Amino acid sequence: MLHIGLHFILPALVVGLWFRRDWKLAYLILVGTMLVDLDHLLASPIYSPSRCSIGFHPLHQLGFILFYVALCFAPKTRLVGLGLCIHMGLDALDCQVTKGVWISQHI
Repeated sequence: MLHIGLHFILPALVVGLWFRRDWKLAYLILVGTMLVDLDHLLASPIYSPSRCSIGFHPLHQLGFILFYVALCFAPKTRLVGLGLCIHMGLDALDCQVTKGVWISQHI
């Protein structure tokens, strides 16, 4: 439950620190990037507490993560890239804390 909460709390902290002027839109974009988890619908079962998302789900692959980092450097896609990077970072941290790995061993 803490993991899911962090997907809302960390973007709020980021918005509060760096995007105060347009905080509503910035927060909406950062939280909206959680839609990347729609790729979980392709897995069977959809949710497994023993599975690490990073490296397992299609949009959680290293190639996409590098693309998300690249989005951070273009002003028009910066918030989307930042939201996706926060999301992937939190998912990787969850893998480390719960399973002792940073990336799925099912690659």
